[in-house]
This record gives sequence, structure tokens and C-alpha cells, in this order.
Amino acid sequence: MERRTIDPRPGWQQTVEDQGLIYPLTRYPDDTLRPYWDESAYYVFSLPEVEALEEVVEELHTMCLAAAAHIVEHDRFGDLGFTDPRVIEIVTEAWRRRAELPSLYGRFDLRYDGTGGAPPKMLEYNADTPTSLVEAASPQWFWMEERFPGADQWNSLHERLVDAWKKQAALLPPGGPLYFAHSAADELGEDLMTVAYLRETAEQAGLATESISMEDIGWDRLSRRFVDKKLRFMRSCFKLYPWEWLTTDRFAPHVLETLDNGGGTGSTLWIEPAWKMLLSNKALLAVLWELYPGHPNLLPAYLDGPRELATTTGYVAKPLLGREGAGVTVHDPGSAPATPDEPCCYQELAPLPDFDGNRVVLGAWVVEDEAAGLGIRESAGLITDEYARFIPHVIL
Repeated sequence: MERRTIDPRPGWQQTVEDQGLIYPLTRYPDDTLRPYWDESAYYVFSLPEVEALEEVVEELHTMCLAAAAHIVEHDRFGDLGFTDPRVIEIVTEAWRRRAELPSLYGRFDLRYDGTGGAPPKMLEYNADTPTSLVEAASPQWFWMEERFPGADQWNSLHERLVDAWKKQAALLPPGGPLYFAHSAADELGEDLMTVAYLRETAEQAGLATESISMEDIGWDRLSRRFVDKKLRFMRSCFKLYPWEWLTTDRFAPHVLETLDNGGGTGSTLWIEPAWKMLLSNKALLAVLWELYPGHPNLLPAYLDGPRELATTTGYVAKPLLGREGAGVTVHDPGSAPATPDEPCCYQELAPLPDFDGNRVVLGAWVVEDEAAGLGIRESAGLITDEYARFIPHVIL
């Protein structure tokens, strides 16, 4: 793994916008606009390196499924902050019926420096509402074809997504299109384009689809079903909308009442399925460490406090349901203890590797149960937040 600099292509911004990345710039607190898609640099990997990373990702995914099973079988929902018995019931049922429910994709965040001195380390897993998909799947691939014709890339995302929809089409309920929903509150367009891209892959798989915003989904009081703006029943919907919101907002009672959780007994099937709440909760990190202590691709993590990490390595306090670094705090060894306002997971501090002053995290994608691609983000600090930049990569 090596970082190299390169001159950006003339007209790069219009090029990537035409390829679906309509948010190529990020607005900073000083009101300046700076590249989010940053092709002034790129990362180089060797093929054996990528193959080894693929094996790690698939092993971690298998371990995460085993941890989810442990949570359900040993009633560890309290560790995840689940208090509503109705939510626990739907997650449990979804897990037990998971073979009957469509499940598409997820993204591991990994610490990796490519030196061979330390194996890749899992930082977290977002398997419910992961973004940065569009840039990883499309503009990154076209950038490689233009700048390095004949080279390769860890990127089979598009083909894997289309194949996944084809395989899982039989799990979708009959009667109506598959809806793709995002929140209209998304100001950047990232959620909009992620959903639009996933809808495109579903259509290429032969599925009938419709687009809708979460705010435009209606509730028919007479039939007690969710409907679109034309009052058509919504039998299935892919939503880029976290389950913890779906089960707590004002329509939550209707979601729980009408959920098709496998077996075809409900009215609406939501994708991703409810059991994905087990994988996107940071408490998973502590359960993994409990089940696989000392595993080379895991970092020590606890729910009851930082324990020995407070004096040895330092630690990171992560809210159980945080996103894009929100609420994450970094604590060096011997520093003042964390005083979080909400339940946290305490994970060993493993500072992101520094490449020419840039802190790097690997976003490794999983489609169904297979490693499918890579997206790299750089940040100025130890926390990868909304000001991170996306950097393309190539296999040479």
C-alpha cells in the first residue's frame, strides 16, 4: 500500500458529477469548498495484498454473524441499548428468518497501513445504512480506466449488486414494485444518489422499481398499510434510513404492526432487514472481542468502561449508534476519563496510519456474504468525519 500524488484530470468535477457523484465538494466551517472527491492522490496496492484483505473481510463478516447469533441466543439486547420489547421481538424474528429476507450490503471500516507490521484491524461495521458507495463503485472505476488503462482495482461492486438482486428477487413479495427511499432532509445529495444507484442496479437485475422520499410515504388508516403518493400499497421498500429511527419516529407503531419479517404475514418488507441492527451497533465490537479475544483483526473493546486501555494504549469512546464520527472521543493513556452522555463502546486506540499528513481508513465493502470492493477516505485528524476526502486506488 503506497500513496502517490498525481495531477487531477482537467474538468474532473464535471466528470464525476456526470458519473453520479453530485457531491464532489465539501463545505467547511469557514464556508470554503474543498474537494471531497480528491484525485490529486491515489493509493497503490499489490494483488496479493488485496487478496489477503478480501480474506480478512470475509472472515470478519462471518465472525459478525456469529456475534449476532450470540446476542439473540443469549438475550444480550440490553448491551445494545434495546429496551422496547417490540423491537427486540422483530429483530429476533428477523434473525431467525434471515434466509427468507433480502439482505444486500455493508461496509467495514479498517485500520491498515500496508507495512506488514500490523494486520488489518476492524474499527466498525455499518451493515444497515452505509454510504460512500457511489464513489467506490462508479467514478473510482472510470478514473482507473482513464488514468491507468489495463490496470485493475478492488471493485466488483456493480456486478455483485446486480447479481445479489437477481438472486434475492424471489424473496420479494409479489404485488407492486420495489420502492427505494431516502430522507428528503439529506442536503448534500449523498443519500439520494446512493439510493438512485442501488435502484439502478435493481433495475439492471430486472426488478420493477419506484423512487420515493421517506417523508412522502403515507399511512392508509382504513387498510392500515403504507402507501405511496398515489395511494398504492407499498409491499417492499429499500430504505436508506436507520432502523433506530424507523422504530422510534412517529410512524414506528405502524412499522412494527405491519412488518413483513419473513413468512409473508405482514404488509411491508423493509430492506435492509431488522436484524442488521445487530451489526451496525457499536456494542458488536465488544461482543466480538468477548467471543474472539486476541483475534489479530480485532481491537479490544468493552461496554463497561475502558478497563486497562485507560492506562496502556488509550481508547476511543464510540456512541453505540453514532455515524460519521459524531460523538466519538479519543483518550490518550492516563488522560481524563470519558464522561459520555450516552452509552458507548470503549475500543482500544489504534491511530489511523499517517500517509504524508493524511489519516487513512479503508472502507471494505461486502455484498451478500462476499468481499466486493474498496473505498478509501482520508482525514486531517484521528476521527474520520464529514470532512473526510475520498481517494481512488489501483492495483498495480
